[in-house]
Amino acid sequence: MAAPDVIRKRLETQGFLGLDDEALAQVGPWLRWSPAWCTVFMAAGTVLASPGILWGLALTAAAGVVLPNHPFDYVYNHGVRRLTGTRPLPPNGPPRKFACGRAAVWLIATGFAFAQRASTVGYVLGGSCALRHYS
Repeated sequence: MAAPDVIRKRLETQGFLGLDDEALAQVGPWLRWSPAWCTVFMAAGTVLASPGILWGLALTAAAGVVLPNHPFDYVYNHGVRRLTGTRPLPPNGPPRKFACGRAAVWLIATGFAFAQRASTVGYVLGGSCALRHYS
């Protein structure tokens, strides 16, 4: 596991500023919640060559640009955290919103490739997006 200073630096790079040590301990691990679920759906959409799944996820990613939190963060904030006893995830900052926008464009392109029966292009785009998204 990375040292707390390394984790703090990584989260601050993503735009999560001003988290005290207690907040970092509670929500730090959960800030990977949305990227993890996005990766699952990206991989599923790619493996199934499904424009519908990919375009649906693109809409979800685009919502992450305009809303204070990513839609999957709301699932955590209004459900999962009640089971874990942790505090809500903070709003997303500009770096994470930019990543959501970039992912939305990539997902649209990947879905379009599959819709046009350019499967090789779709698998390359989808696979690289899923691998990059969660790294």
